[in-house]
Amino acid sequence: MDPTRPWPFPDPPGTEAITLDRILSGDSPLRLVSHDEEDGAWQFLDGEHVFEEDAVVVALGEILQFDPGLAELADLPVGWSAWRATPGAAWRRARGDPPTTIGGGASP
Repeated sequence: MDPTRPWPFPDPPGTEAITLDRILSGDSPLRLVSHDEEDGAWQFLDGEHVFEEDAVVVALGEILQFDPGLAELADLPVGWSAWRATPGAAWRRARGDPPTTIGGGASP
């Protein structure tokens, strides 16, 4: 995160967000972002099956430092998801849950 740029998200940097150990360790790519309808929570996932014990709570600012490109999703509305086939690929967005398969040809 570039300290000279304004904070891009409507939620403060200390807002709790959910991600996975395997993403933070570099073992799995971050390919799915969900801005939950029920509680407005942010989830930063890999698009694979997630077990509760895989989840890690981090600050929104921490996940933005991990992947500064996530700033382009700061305007993702509550109740929407965004996904990409690979890191660096363009994000696709849709209201509701993401597709069950995330890949180059996936669609909601």
